Amino acid sequence: MKSLLALGLTLLLGTALGAAPNVVVIYADDLGYGDLGVYGHPTIRTPHLDRMAAEGSRWTSFYSAAPVCTPSRAALLTGRHPLRSGTMSPRPRVFAERSLRGLPSEEITIAEMLKAEGYATAMVGKWHLGHMPGYLPPRQGFDEYFGLVSSNDHNKTYDSRKLGRKPAFGGPPELWDIPLMDGEEVVEKPAQQYTLTQRYTRRAVDFIERHPDRPFFLYFAHTFPHTPLFRSDGFAGRSDRGVYGDVIEELDWSVGQVLDALRANGLAENTLVIFSSDNGPWLPFLDHGGSAGLLREGKGSTWEGGMRVPGIFWMPGTVRPSVIRDMGSTLDVLPTVAAFTGATAPRDRALDGFDLSPALLRGEPSPRQEMLFYRAGELFAFRQGPHKIHFLTQTGYTEPQPTPHDPPALYHLEHDPSEKYDISAANAELVQRLAKLARQRDAELERGEDQLNHQSDGPVGVFTHPPVP
Repeated sequence: MKSLLALGLTLLLGTALGAAPNVVVIYADDLGYGDLGVYGHPTIRTPHLDRMAAEGSRWTSFYSAAPVCTPSRAALLTGRHPLRSGTMSPRPRVFAERSLRGLPSEEITIAEMLKAEGYATAMVGKWHLGHMPGYLPPRQGFDEYFGLVSSNDHNKTYDSRKLGRKPAFGGPPELWDIPLMDGEEVVEKPAQQYTLTQRYTRRAVDFIERHPDRPFFLYFAHTFPHTPLFRSDGFAGRSDRGVYGDVIEELDWSVGQVLDALRANGLAENTLVIFSSDNGPWLPFLDHGGSAGLLREGKGSTWEGGMRVPGIFWMPGTVRPSVIRDMGSTLDVLPTVAAFTGATAPRDRALDGFDLSPALLRGEPSPRQEMLFYRAGELFAFRQGPHKIHFLTQTGYTEPQPTPHDPPALYHLEHDPSEKYDISAANAELVQRLAKLARQRDAELERGEDQLNHQSDGPVGVFTHPPVP
């Protein structure tokens, strides 16, 4: 019955949308739940994202699959929990200069799924799923790639044991010898980060303009607002929120450029655009980090502020203008894109995402009713409906060890989105039921080989390459 319903929905979508729709995924780095005007920020101006949300669907309980960069990106592109692909690990938690592996080639990305349907595919921006030969975006289904292979604070040229985080508060880009890639070649090293957002945007718009008559998939993964923060001259001093606000307002400008390019080329009504973030704000960087609004904590943690992120879906005339208070996740992007495009989602492996199109098109309840919260590969929390239990809690970066909870702590997220009031004592049976269900879900989640702990003694691959002359 479920298969017949899914087939019927795909046929309905194909009839409603006509030609195969384009897909654009715009992904911010360390953007907090409360950093956009439409999500409540009082001073950062984001008119393009605000308009996108007003014309599309804004989700208020939208989750990244992980609280840090690498595993969240693997989940977004594959629709599978990062534990399955081996991209979530206790140490290291992300791919970095010494990493020898990346997202396994056996995984199927959105780009590979759509390329099989005749789509042109491109990635612009931060990859962070492996920088060695065989792991770069052109080997994972992307026809074109322009961007940084990992976080913009990697390959430091200074002694962080002496200077700590100080350089991130205004140091020149030369302090991070990060390579900028075009395809599989290093074209600039160190990357000149002041102009990254501008150059990314030009490449993204150029890709759109070169494909007016062929369906395309564009994955546009911004480097910012991950620290160190850089913005172009035209945005310096523009925001009331300081440097961080300048960076967000330039990111919003970039979103506007992409949407304007779609409108100018007559593609807006036939393009699904999705905007989200890889995790919550990086709070140790003070005013150079973002805000999770009323949510607790930020990046690195399994409190709501670490994994609940903005989620906006836009396709004029197709996606219903709405505010959706049900749960959704970046894990759901691949199945949803498959439904919109009529592409065949992978059938030879477990997927952890759901097709959100019934909610986006017709206002039906979201099929996602649960969310698992892992930190470094260990189950910390579980949500079903409005209730969330915590087996372990730990701030992103200031608590050296997690605090165990036995029985688990319980929060009602609709009554208490800030997770202030533990109600486990008055709800013992509910806690017991949720804990049993969470352990069951954890046991069902197959673990792949750990890809992150394969490392060399020093930087390897493109981190050691000079730019192409």
